[in-house]
Amino acid sequence: MPAISPNKPYRVGRSRTGLGLFATKPIKKGTKIVRYFGPLLDCRKKKDDAVENKYLFELNGRWTIDGSVRENVARYINHACKPNAESDVRPRKRKVFIRAIKNIEPGEEINYDYGTDYFKAYLKPIGCKCDACEKKRKKERAEARAEKLRLKAKAERKALKKAEKAAKAGEKLKQKLKPQLNGKSNGAGLNGRHLNGHGGKSIKATSATSGIFAKPKARPGRESSASA
Repeated sequence: MPAISPNKPYRVGRSRTGLGLFATKPIKKGTKIVRYFGPLLDCRKKKDDAVENKYLFELNGRWTIDGSVRENVARYINHACKPNAESDVRPRKRKVFIRAIKNIEPGEEINYDYGTDYFKAYLKPIGCKCDACEKKRKKERAEARAEKLRLKAKAERKALKKAEKAAKAGEKLKQKLKPQLNGKSNGAGLNGRHLNGHGGKSIKATSATSGIFAKPKARPGRESSASA
């Protein structure tokens, strides 16, 4: 790790993605923080055009800065989708400065947008880990959990409603199948008549319905007391 003068408003420190550059003093918006530098590569030369690393900074169609050298402290600055700094490219002078676009407080990580090409080639395949993307993923996870709970609650309400409906249907069927006896037991008569078709009187009682009884006959060989 390169030595940094204590007069500089930044330091190299641990970041979410490895190493990063952090402010050690307040940095005002518009301040040139650090220069991005390294050997100039000429793409017209096969040797230079064959160089491949993650620290190549293209100035224009011909010139590119190879920022992989140890002395280039700016190479520690990480990408952010919502950065607090930007790259100030000056192709004619073949220089690049990292400039603050917001007020940066001590302890805050310095970052800038690497551009669409770099993002697609290096960051998108592994997932961007900048604060903005982390917050977005956290929000999406929270929304997914909330949606999952909502669907679960909806399913539970639906199941409860279905169970209540089934219980009501069962009770209705039970009432429908219950004998309608008008409050009487199974052995009772219907409308004042027995089930045998008789009107509440015994069969023996039918022989005396006229109220007349047969007179007993006199025994042979005896006279009645009236003849004597």
